[in-house]
Formats: sequence, C-alpha cells, structure tokens
Amino acid sequence: MIVEYNPLHSGHLHLLEETRRRLGAETAIVCAMSGNFVQRGDFALVRKHQRARAAVESGADLVLELPLPWAVSSAETFADGGVQVLSATGVVTDLAFGSEIGEAAPLMELAGCLLLPAYPKELRRRLDSGLPYAACRQAAVEALLGPEKAALLESPNNILGVEYCKALLRRSSPMRPLSVRREGSAHDGTLEPGAHPSASAVRALLRQGETERALSLLPSAMERAYREEAAAGRAPVFAEVCQRAVLARLRTMTETDFAALDQGKEGLCHRLYEAVRSSATVEEVLAAAKTKRYAYARLRRMVLWAYLGLTPADVPETVPYLRPLAANETGRRLLARMRQSAAVPILTKPADGRTLGAEARRLLALEAQATDLYTLAYPDLSAARGGGEWREGPVILGGHAPF
Repeated sequence: MIVEYNPLHSGHLHLLEETRRRLGAETAIVCAMSGNFVQRGDFALVRKHQRARAAVESGADLVLELPLPWAVSSAETFADGGVQVLSATGVVTDLAFGSEIGEAAPLMELAGCLLLPAYPKELRRRLDSGLPYAACRQAAVEALLGPEKAALLESPNNILGVEYCKALLRRSSPMRPLSVRREGSAHDGTLEPGAHPSASAVRALLRQGETERALSLLPSAMERAYREEAAAGRAPVFAEVCQRAVLARLRTMTETDFAALDQGKEGLCHRLYEAVRSSATVEEVLAAAKTKRYAYARLRRMVLWAYLGLTPADVPETVPYLRPLAANETGRRLLARMRQSAAVPILTKPADGRTLGAEARRLLALEAQATDLYTLAYPDLSAARGGGEWREGPVILGGHAPF
C-alpha cells in the first residue's frame, strides 16, 4: 500500500482488513508511507515514526518511508515513487488501494489511455484554452474513451488509483493492482454519522480545538500515538505554527530561485515572487498567486519546496534506498528476505547512509534537514531539538532486538 496516514483512521483499517480478506489471512502488508510532509504540500499531523508505529499496531507489518521529493510532489510523481519503493523490495506481489469505484480494471484502462500517444495532443488542445488541468485531462480522456469512463476522474481516490496503475504500467511492474471500494466520508468531506471519517475532517476538528471528538474517531493505536506526542509537545503539527519561518525563507528568495521550482515554466514563479512581496501570511501568498488554472495544492507544494530548500534538481531519477520506519516480527522476516531481493540498499540505521553514493547521500541529508525544519512546527519549541534524523531508527514491535 502507498499511504500517508495523516492520521490513520477507520477507513484505512477497512482497507487493511479487506485486503487480507481477499488475499488471505497470512498476507503480509508492506506500506510505503510519506514521512514528515505530505503530498498536498503540508506538514504531517504527527511525525513519521509514530504514524508508522500506529500503522504496524493496526495491521501493517512493515512501513517503509516514501522519500521526501516523491512524498511532496504531484499525484503522478507521488504514485510513481510509491510504486518504486514497493517494487524495489523484491517481495511485494500486489498493490492495494482504495477507490470510489472499487475495481482495478476500469482504472487500469484509464491509466492505459493516459499513456497513449494520442492523449498528450488531446490534453494540449484543451490546456491552451486556459482551463484547469483536471478539467482538461477529463475532457481529453472523454474524447478517447467516452464520457462514462472519463467521469471516473471526477473522484479523488479514483484519480490517485489511476496514477498508481499508470506507474505500474510505465515501469512494467509485475505487481497486481487490487482496489477496494472506499467507504465513508468523502476525501475532503465533512463528518457523516456512522461513516468512516476523512483524515481532513479529523485534522479540522483538531485545528478547532475539538481534540477529544477527533481522537474518538481514530483507531486506538493512532489515538495513543497522538496523545503521547501531544504530551511531549510534538503534536499536533500545523504549518501555520512556523509561518514566520516559512515567510522568512520566501522573502529571501529571488525570482530565479522561484523559477527553479516552476517545472511547468508557466509563469507561476513570477506570480509567487510578486505575491510574497505583497502578503503578510502564507494564505495571502497563495490567494494572490492563485488563478483558475493552478490548484492550491500545487502552489502549496511550491511554497513547501521553497521552505525545505528542495529543487527538482535534487530529485534522483529513481528511489536510491529503502528506509524502514516500523516493523513487527513478520516485517523483520520480510526485511531479512529483502536483504537478498531488494534492488537498492536498505538503511536500518542512520550510519548505513555512509555506504551510499553521492546522490543518495545528498537525498538523505535533505531528509535530515527537512526533519529539523518540521520540528519548528511543534507546539512546544523546546521539543524541537535538531539532528533527530541521525538519532532515531525504526520502531520495532514484538520485543526483539533490532534487525
């Protein structure tokens, strides 16, 4: 599974349980999980090791980190990074994910359409009209597959599922897609009585100070992890807590610095540069730079990349290593198998990074820097000691010695 667990909720448990029901009770589940920052250009609510621990306590067996540049990129790049991580293990046979349709075959057909030579031409014709990318993509697919199939792209989990399938096809992965129907509140929807909550709704409750109500909606392991982190002054983590640090970074950047982040070369860098100089908050920056063509998530990612000091030039062509965040006894056995089967090195302790090549070491250093910047959003600044990435290893559950 490719996950964020920001935070882990009952809908995620349903996917874990249904996957085991379909594949067999003894099925081991490996997760590729975002670290301290997530795909929409935001800070994770709880730091990565605690979310990974909650995942293992809730049914996963091994949680591997999705490296930072892939975790905070577009849905396409996020999905591709997750497929790379899971493929590189050499042990994963199926890729399970939730979707509104609950079937993999239609999503694979859509993914195949997006890889057709005719698709970029159809897309470009529509992008030239200035419409939002999502609308243009759906219209291009409708021209190739018809309206019924294109309508599947109106739902967020279907869209992400298509990106997973596209990554499988593009990389000729032997992993089989397995889609489970998503149940409960919509991806960004409000809470519905008796339904699985959305992660965004839980975060909204916490932001509003309704802590007990929010925690009552979480599985016991995630609730426990949250309470422990809150007691230590490390949760909840919200980006606005270190807004001044983000703005300080943005205001020291030149237009050339912003241009390095604008992969589409569409002038978005100029809009952000100007917005930074006329705005007093990050939300004002985003509102000033926003147009109907650019999604807020894309702008948020650009701002986050700027804060973290990331540029597209920092992203290796492929994921260069695997980093376990948490494992149980089954996960430890999988790691032992992966020592023989993995396509890239496995880092079970920070010192393992010394054996990597220069590009991979640079990525590891960027992860460490990002973690130090993440801690600046802790509610208690005294808990934001630097260097944590070099001190903390995987969470091992089951009472055995580490690896």
